[in-house]
Amino acid sequence: MRALVLGADGPVLARAPVPRPGPAEVRLRVQACALNRADLYMAEGRRHGDAGGPGAILGLEWAGVVDAVGAEVPGHVRVGQRVMGSGRGAFADYAVADWGRVLPMPDGLEPAQAATLPIALQTMHDALVTHGGLRAGASLLIHGASSAVGLMALRIARCLKAGWVGGSSTNAEKRQRLAGLGMDLVVDPSVSGWSGQVLDATAGRGADLVVDMLSGPSINETLAATAIEGHIVNVGRLAGRAGSFDFDLHALRRVRYSGVTFRTRTREEVRRITASMLRDLSGPLKDGKLSLPVDREFTLEQGAQALAYMCANGHFGKIILRVA
Repeated sequence: MRALVLGADGPVLARAPVPRPGPAEVRLRVQACALNRADLYMAEGRRHGDAGGPGAILGLEWAGVVDAVGAEVPGHVRVGQRVMGSGRGAFADYAVADWGRVLPMPDGLEPAQAATLPIALQTMHDALVTHGGLRAGASLLIHGASSAVGLMALRIARCLKAGWVGGSSTNAEKRQRLAGLGMDLVVDPSVSGWSGQVLDATAGRGADLVVDMLSGPSINETLAATAIEGHIVNVGRLAGRAGSFDFDLHALRRVRYSGVTFRTRTREEVRRITASMLRDLSGPLKDGKLSLPVDREFTLEQGAQALAYMCANGHFGKIILRVA
């Protein structure tokens, strides 16, 4: 089969054996894949969980048709079923994944659109609902709102009837597009004092919940923009993995600060995350209320070009690889 692998000088298209599913795994014939920020780390040869080294097949997110199932896979996953999901080795003609990462593809949804959804759905439901405790009427600030997971946070928040929803982006054009999608306020986190805009927009209270894809040097102003006894969920570190932390401000605001990642999740934990997300969001998912914009499509042969395009960081929404 064809596969985009990590070569000596970066990602290259190569031939690889068709993978065999384990007892609890599903193999699918891939039709489309979506790029994620973690793919850049892998393409640069940096380890990300169990990503492996040279020769490893890249990619984490896909949509396609079930081709084979292991003996321990539950009966709701069937050969011939249209599915979407996540797992290592996505950028190839065939991929395997634990059955707990496999989601049914909604009727009428094209594979290229379906491939945009699994990771954003799992990540944001876990951050917003499981860890953030988002409730109807609560205010929410989404740092890094123009990312795919940020856009999904907005979609989920509206489905769950959150109140005021604000976001951030350092790009003026992206801030305008976010406002057009119904975000109540969009701030530039690179400009000092942006927390004042959030406080003004929330009658001095601040956001009840912050989903933070930035971290780094913005953390103290994020604390200032969070409501007293509010909650920050650290999802990503696009602005940096380290920064000065004002412990006194943290104490004054009495903010809960949680960190989440899938890199240290067990297989059983991921299964529970997926099941919980489907329990809460299967209705909006089937109704098309959780769609994400596709910025640009490439072929599998253009995989290296697609990764370079993502690295330039000019996209809005998801970048797709067409496989079949």
